[in-house]
Amino acid sequence: MNSFVIELLEEKFQEFNQPNFIPNDPICIPHAFSLKQDIEIMGFWASILAWGQRKTIINKCNELITLMDGAPHQFITQHQSSDLKRFLNFKHRTFNSTDTLYFIEWFKEYYAKYDSLEDAFARFLHENDQTTENALIGFHQLFFSLEDYPQRTQKHIATPLRKSTCKRINMFLRWMVRQDDKGVDFGIWNRIQPAQLICPCDVHVDRVARKLGLIQRQSTDWLTALELTENLRMLDKNDPVKYDFALFGLGVEKEM
Repeated sequence: MNSFVIELLEEKFQEFNQPNFIPNDPICIPHAFSLKQDIEIMGFWASILAWGQRKTIINKCNELITLMDGAPHQFITQHQSSDLKRFLNFKHRTFNSTDTLYFIEWFKEYYAKYDSLEDAFARFLHENDQTTENALIGFHQLFFSLEDYPQRTQKHIATPLRKSTCKRINMFLRWMVRQDDKGVDFGIWNRIQPAQLICPCDVHVDRVARKLGLIQRQSTDWLTALELTENLRMLDKNDPVKYDFALFGLGVEKEM
């Protein structure tokens, strides 16, 4: 890797990993909360709805928060069936009320048994796993373990088994796992290590990474995300996905 790429990524990581990144990004949604479970629930939901214009994504997430009376975890664990009618008109692109109601049902079942969403991922990791691949596969199976889950909702939760880049789930895991002194990512989970994370590979990241020679694979799939992350490990083996800030920022700002 040439020195230009290394210096550029370090410079842009420092530039975009700042508190002023938060307000215009979907990560502002979980940042509206202090309760760990609220951060997890809305962090997960914001990441899953993260396609399209960031302003629209943020507005839709705020609509969800309002529908849950401003307290996601409390609503999910204590709501009555009659409270669910208000979600029948919720929609964001192809994510509709059927998907919304299943998310609420799954969260209710899950938080009745577990304190943190971390266990839904970390339990599937093997002792010597270098990446979160098994965690993502296991989580997908767990998420659709309820009886009569809607088949259509599966398209919203990616899995490496379908060769997806799993961009949204990887972004959510970055938010929950990465920790530094800048305060953008939360770092509230500790059973998954930053070194195991896979770089979220959206259109901006993919385009910039290819221009910088960080991706050689022609298609964009799970193996592409692994290739990109492996190359980023050459720069920081303990925290490779911190360069997501740089790649995404360069892409969004159209600097590359």
